[in-house]
Amino acid sequence: MRGSRVVALGHYQPAKVLTNDELAAMVETSDEWISSRVGIRTRHVAGPDEPVDELAAHAGAKALAAAGLTPADIDLVLVATSTAIDRSPNTAARVAARLGMGAPAVMDLNVVCAGFTHALATADHAVRAGSSTRALVIGADKMTGVTDWTDRTTCVLVGDGAGAAVVEAAEEELIGPVLWGSVPEMGHAVRIEGTPPVFAQEGQAVYRWATTQLPPIARRVCERAGVTPEELAAVVLHQANLRIIEPVARKIGAVNAVIARDVVESGNTSAASIPMALSKLVERGEIRTGAPVLLFGFGGNLSYAGQVIRCP
Repeated sequence: MRGSRVVALGHYQPAKVLTNDELAAMVETSDEWISSRVGIRTRHVAGPDEPVDELAAHAGAKALAAAGLTPADIDLVLVATSTAIDRSPNTAARVAARLGMGAPAVMDLNVVCAGFTHALATADHAVRAGSSTRALVIGADKMTGVTDWTDRTTCVLVGDGAGAAVVEAAEEELIGPVLWGSVPEMGHAVRIEGTPPVFAQEGQAVYRWATTQLPPIARRVCERAGVTPEELAAVVLHQANLRIIEPVARKIGAVNAVIARDVVESGNTSAASIPMALSKLVERGEIRTGAPVLLFGFGGNLSYAGQVIRCP
């Protein structure tokens, strides 16, 4: 096989929804302040009895069902997350146990908001190399569990959820070459640190970096895949902030593409944001099967990773 493909997608969000007006009763803010600055109106919040691996397993089960597969068909589970509390068993192992899998390889990847696109590239490489037949790739985060609810600059941003993709071998390159990297000396700009861990960021630094440095990198992702930005049917960027998503998408030049804006209803769900937004677009029939879609994750560590895939 020359390449790999995304067979199916799935997503999951906790039932509890937190609105901007409800947040305004908790911290000094307002619906107008939040909407005008980050574009978020609602977010989903997991309860104390809903760990990250549970969110991930729900999304994974939906992706398997959409693919017409059973847990026994998967031999590699990759989970991108930065909010798992325990070191071992890792989240991927717990997902495999929840889904009743046999003996898959299980790995977690912590690249924060760029985690899913890193994990998708890793699955692509494993399938191409022949070390995996079929992989389940999940982005899952419980950002509300690492949030300072007295800090209005960060608590208004976050939400919880998970998105998943099933990846298998293909005769064509239906997952394009990844372009990935980071800015290590700027790793302090997005942090989840301390005991207990707390999310913090330097918002203006992240905004300047994302809106100025990332568009040319995203265009290079398209070049590697052999498509022009004008040919893209959809652009799914990390759902960080509407004020980042819209200018970056415009500067990429994807004039004919559907732009994912799931951040409005889901907030920033870190590694979950790209697969969740993509799954919703596909579920609503907004992207035709086989159409080129740019996935581009960025954020923590000032890391980035992108690839063009063909829509399942």
